[in-house]
Amino acid sequence: MDEQDFQPAVNRETQPELSTVVVQLLKGVLYSEESPVLWNALLTLQARVRDYVIVLGLELVLDEAEGYAFLRSRAEAEADSSTGLRLVTRRQLSFPVSLLLALLRKKLAEFDAGGGETRLILSRDDVVEMIRVFLPEGSNETKLIDQVDTHLNKIADLGFVRRLRGQEHTIEVRRILKAFVDAQWLAEFEQRLAAYQSYAGSRFGDATDERVP
Repeated sequence: MDEQDFQPAVNRETQPELSTVVVQLLKGVLYSEESPVLWNALLTLQARVRDYVIVLGLELVLDEAEGYAFLRSRAEAEADSSTGLRLVTRRQLSFPVSLLLALLRKKLAEFDAGGGETRLILSRDDVVEMIRVFLPEGSNETKLIDQVDTHLNKIADLGFVRRLRGQEHTIEVRRILKAFVDAQWLAEFEQRLAAYQSYAGSRFGDATDERVP
């Protein structure tokens, strides 16, 4: 009997599955619709995934109903529980990007309240109309559209929207946005609208980074 006979038994079917799931989560968000095999593996192995990543100072955030999962630091989780704010405290964003994210989150809440479809699809024109009310009359339409495209590209890079294949000017609002702009923040959004409106006229085209007011 050689040395390897004394090694502990290993389930070779689940071990690679666990490492593959963790690696994917370390790369970014895991979506059920995009990676159904990995998603099902995560649901099966989530207790082991949680035990594994906690050693790295991370925790698993999994929303089975919405179909997404991601990792965040445990320090961020503690900050969230004390402040109730996620997007505001976690990310330094330009004012236009922050405003668009808030408007998209509000639109998603209204969409969910209406029932029916599960995917919120918006055209670029829809987004322009959402932002137009915050701009002074006589704003340059062409410049506005260009700015909206630029800010939507940033939001897509953050993973909160995605452009539909073959439909360059159409986006899907990703439901993970709900995890970063939470219900408490959204409940206060109406109170912020006046401040946004007075501020946005001069700052919508400003790309400097700052926190959401």
